[in-house]
Amino acid sequence: MSELFLVRHAQASFGTDDYDRLSELGHRQANWLGEYFRYRGLSFDRVICGGMVRHHETAEGILRGMGQEPALPETDPAWDEFDFEAIVSAFLEQHPKEQPAPGASLQSFSRILRNALLAWAENRLPDTLPERWDDFDARVQAGLAALTGPRGEGSRTLLISSGGAISMALRQVLEAPAAAMVHMNLQMRNSGISHLFFNARNAHFSGFNHVPHLDHPDRSGAITYY
Repeated sequence: MSELFLVRHAQASFGTDDYDRLSELGHRQANWLGEYFRYRGLSFDRVICGGMVRHHETAEGILRGMGQEPALPETDPAWDEFDFEAIVSAFLEQHPKEQPAPGASLQSFSRILRNALLAWAENRLPDTLPERWDDFDARVQAGLAALTGPRGEGSRTLLISSGGAISMALRQVLEAPAAAMVHMNLQMRNSGISHLFFNARNAHFSGFNHVPHLDHPDRSGAITYY
């Protein structure tokens, strides 16, 4: 059986002018994950990223932690995240009373994102969005098929992507309803590991959202979601 490790990017710069870069903690999370892989004696035949800065910075940190010189990983835009800002904005235009107050908690943002994603999945948002739910679904399905196709047989692959794309891939493997993707997405930890075994016929889900590299008493505050 072949293996696919799906890793959500480490903590990005939520609440700043440029979300698409790792925070200081995010860089540490990525390095710790690489150290964990090295401790486990794991190596990868392929390292693949989405096209976003936070994906590539996470890959670089992991490789450094593994004791490897960071190299330019393969990039597949199929694993880019959906445009959550556009989706939330479209939802709030329809439901202005849901607009969070200035300084609202992350929990408030999570609630709005959940409701917006469910509306997106049910085609209740305008068609003017950059990407429809069905198109995102098809994009991730194509990316997953490329990873689990003949080229991936007998290999161990590391994929660094975002919570939405990984959750969509897991929903497809589990043949679960759209709501399952939304719920998994909102649980995704930064640098969390999900895991699949696969062969030429099918893929098998074997692990979700684990952070063994953060399971240390001095890292109790290092588990993050944004």
